[in-house]
Amino acid sequence: MKPTALLFGTAGTPIMSKDRGSLAGVETVRKLGLDCMELEFVRGVRMSKELAKQVGEAAEKNKVVLTAHGPYYINLNSLEKSKVQDSIKRIMDTARVANTAGAYSITFHAAYFMGQDPAKVYGRVRDEMRQIVRKLQDEGVKLWVRPETTGKATQLGSLKETIKLSQDVEQVLPCVDFAHLHARTGKINTYDEFRGVLTELEKGLGRKALDNMHIHVSGIEYGPKGERNHLMLKESDFNYKKLIKVLKDYKIKGVVISESPNIEEDALLMKKAYEAL
Repeated sequence: MKPTALLFGTAGTPIMSKDRGSLAGVETVRKLGLDCMELEFVRGVRMSKELAKQVGEAAEKNKVVLTAHGPYYINLNSLEKSKVQDSIKRIMDTARVANTAGAYSITFHAAYFMGQDPAKVYGRVRDEMRQIVRKLQDEGVKLWVRPETTGKATQLGSLKETIKLSQDVEQVLPCVDFAHLHARTGKINTYDEFRGVLTELEKGLGRKALDNMHIHVSGIEYGPKGERNHLMLKESDFNYKKLIKVLKDYKIKGVVISESPNIEEDALLMKKAYEAL
């Protein structure tokens, strides 16, 4: 199910749900008045095909758009070939299960630089991504495959790198984590800076990118080396109100996933701020 407006939701089953399963999560998201949910496969892809179908049916019934986050244990630039193969499998498994559930998009952290030349690392990741997308296409998996903008300079995932991957590999668009961009740069926290991100996306990828956004937002604690941990929006310096204003002004379509410690509280905070404009 593709979003036709800007939707707000949670990274996983809302905290208030006593049942921690994804089926209950979809229903709770709808009860809260939210519109999307990210399936969190960060510890591994452990959802059966049958359950994925049930989650997809529940999402369709409740008009909830699904996305998915792949495992944290992904590094397409690992020095060990077996770990690269394991990373490819984790991305593929995430895409397959998400596709069965009717999800719109998947995201993951693509690679670490491991002290190597960033240009060479980029080339390696690009080549692996081309193979992954080709295999998914052969299987009829058509959702968006998205490398995420990352919170540390030791990881591949600057805005420029994710845009270039999207230019070089079909069926790929960035997942823009604005908190990560803020932590990574120490900047990107004003209206003009947020606008600059969207302008760069449109310049590199066309209006298509702005009509098909997959966004992560949270408060964030960071230092000279980037991201430390996520915070509630009101407990951080992240200027979410200006971000919401830019998203409204640019008529962005897609999903905004809250990754704050209380996922539904900040998702509702952002949705209300958006609707008040």
